Amino acid sequence: MTGPDISVVICVYTEDRWEDILAAVSSVRAQSRPARETLLVVDHNAALLERLARRFAQDAGVRVLANAGPRGLSAGRNTGIAASSGAVVAFLDDDAVAERDWLRRFAEGYADPRVMAVGGRTEPVWASGRRPAWFPEEFDWVVGCTYRGLPRGRARVRNVLGGNASFRRTAFDAAGGFATGIGRDGDRRPLGCEETELCIRLTRARPDAVLLLDDRAVIHHRVPAARERFGYFRSRAWAEGLSKALVARSVGAGKGLESERRYATRVLPAGVARGLRDALLARPGGAGRAGAIVAGVLTAAGGYAVGTLRARRSGTAFRVPPVAGPAARTDGREPAHGGPPGGAGARLIGARGAGDGHDEGGRPA
Repeated sequence: MTGPDISVVICVYTEDRWEDILAAVSSVRAQSRPARETLLVVDHNAALLERLARRFAQDAGVRVLANAGPRGLSAGRNTGIAASSGAVVAFLDDDAVAERDWLRRFAEGYADPRVMAVGGRTEPVWASGRRPAWFPEEFDWVVGCTYRGLPRGRARVRNVLGGNASFRRTAFDAAGGFATGIGRDGDRRPLGCEETELCIRLTRARPDAVLLLDDRAVIHHRVPAARERFGYFRSRAWAEGLSKALVARSVGAGKGLESERRYATRVLPAGVARGLRDALLARPGGAGRAGAIVAGVLTAAGGYAVGTLRARRSGTAFRVPPVAGPAARTDGREPAHGGPPGGAGARLIGARGAGDGHDEGGRPA
């Protein structure tokens, strides 16, 4: 077996997803290219932490640990990075299962030493058994999945998508970890873009870095019934606008939004046209898809405007923690951490931007 060792980090937060968590771990166990280890990072839920610790107490390949930083997905990922020992760290959503060759496809991408990150394709598994007729493929990012408009095959991208992604450990040495204060906090804040901000920061720190999307690295992501509804679609689009405002404030609108402009001016108009054509041909859902695209664009734009105004008024900043590698083990099992993510060594960004202030282009998140 060639290529780097890969640690898999799965961030979890609720017992409601117990069966999903076990399925995610099982899919990692079944990989054609075995993971070095699987780390389950529990986000401030003592009952779930204890239950998982009991479930995997005798499993040397799975480690259970508590989020060492503030509540939220970013700090949970940083905790997993700091505790992992692989040369590459891969992330899998807690309500997704990976296909058998998922890690093998990731490992192949790192044959080029310039490659700092490899992402894959995420397919939706709809609770109702099929895609809602009104739900446009161009907005599958709303439910954490690969959307129409992303490149096919293996292609260079601005950023990978966090629920199905991997990074070299040296990427975090160069750029720090995921920024806290941006991204999801359980079900309470359907925000995102933390991986977008990290990837942009990474390519600024390492201008030679290559980030790849390989659509053969496939996971299947469960979409619960509540997320098939238009109300969730609208709230997630609004939250995406808020998140994009934070990213743009951090890295500049040029870098943060150039490909979003392409997405909005090319991909989405084509989607509206397809929807209207299907409506004229009396195909189910055509008018609904066209309307959803327009509503999604307007809602996201409104969120972006409000987020930008809030950031300007408050001087919003968020933390980019350094992520230490695994330290010497202190109890024979868990590695000691070099301090919680977001601690004294963290950098504040957002109030006046970060990096060198140059604006560059990119891809939609």
